[in-house]
Formats: sequence, structure tokens, C-alpha cells
Amino acid sequence: GLGFNIVGGTDQQYVSNDSSIYVSRIKKDGAAYLDGRLQEGDKILAVNGRDLKDLRHKDAVELFRNAGYDVCLKIQRRLQPQNGPVGHRGDGESGGLPLAAILVPGLALAAAAVWILLRYRQRM
Repeated sequence: GLGFNIVGGTDQQYVSNDSSIYVSRIKKDGAAYLDGRLQEGDKILAVNGRDLKDLRHKDAVELFRNAGYDVCLKIQRRLQPQNGPVGHRGDGESGGLPLAAILVPGLALAAAAVWILLRYRQRM
């Protein structure tokens, strides 16, 4: 195979009001992984010149299965994170917490500690 999974299609919309085909997972050590250009979340617009617009999911899968040895994909990079399973990296592990979810509470705790220290020193 080509080493990646897809989601989407007219019958299984992955993004609301969008029947496009998206890369949901890159299989480690598969062809797409070794090539390195395709990324999870990419929208696949065409396979070997064949437009994927308005295809059912199973018809898109069939196009990929019959694509041959040399495959040309026309893609659109994901500009922002999508809802759903897209966003898994490498071995299938999620990216974890956003940096702001760690920094904001950490800075608040640090500010509170400085304030307490200053108040404690004033009493001495």
C-alpha cells in the first residue's frame, strides 16, 4: 500500500460541509512515511491527475488501491488543526497539552509565590 489512511468523502464527511479526502494517519515505515512529504491532515485533491472531488469514501479508497507504483498526489496542506483524529504524530501518540495550558498556570503560581514571599518579608 501507500502507507497512509484516509477519511472523508461525500458519504463520510470528516469536516462539516466538506466532502474532501484527508490523510488521517501516516503508517510508520510505509511508503508515505519514508518519502516524508505527505503529512497527517493534508487534503488530497487528486491522485494521478484524477480529481477526488465529490467521491464516496470507498471510491476514493479504490482509486488509491489502483494507483500503481508511481503515484502523483495533488495535496493542500492543513492550515489549521481540524477537529477529530487528525493531529496524531509519528507513532500514533497525540501531541499532548498546548504550551499555553502549561505556561499560564505556571506563571500564575510563580506570581503568587513572589507575592507571598514579599508579604512575608514585610512582616519581618
